[in-house]
Amino acid sequence: MRVERATVHDADQIAALINFWAAQGQMLPRTLGETYENLRDFFVVRDGAGSVVACAALHITWADLAEVKSLAVREDQQSGGFGSALVQAAEAEGRGLGLKRLFALTYRPGFFERLGWAQADVMTLPRKVWNECYRCPKFPGCEEIALVRDLEGPGPA
Repeated sequence: MRVERATVHDADQIAALINFWAAQGQMLPRTLGETYENLRDFFVVRDGAGSVVACAALHITWADLAEVKSLAVREDQQSGGFGSALVQAAEAEGRGLGLKRLFALTYRPGFFERLGWAQADVMTLPRKVWNECYRCPKFPGCEEIALVRDLEGPGPA
């Protein structure tokens, strides 16, 4: 498995993958335009035919903070380690950029906790993390869990 930076040729597949899970209420939907605008944030994993089977974005929100968002793995590729590899790629990039902390908002906190992330009160995160919440059909009754990962130290072995 190889985690790579997304290219413009991946945008349609990224948007489709995200919107598949959004239709099931698992994440916020993304338009194709938003996907292109944020394409530089995305990492992907492709199958042998070059199709995107998983994606995730690292979106910088401030000098010391970024969000891991739009983490999605194709339904038939679940439990293949793709999500973990994408999160680890985001962590490595965050360290390389000099970020101190990452956060994620998720309905699956156990996945992130297995990777060393810790639950946090979303109210302790800067208000900037709410910039997309107002668009969500579940706002203000969202049940997503906030998780954080401090990037001090070398990271996973």
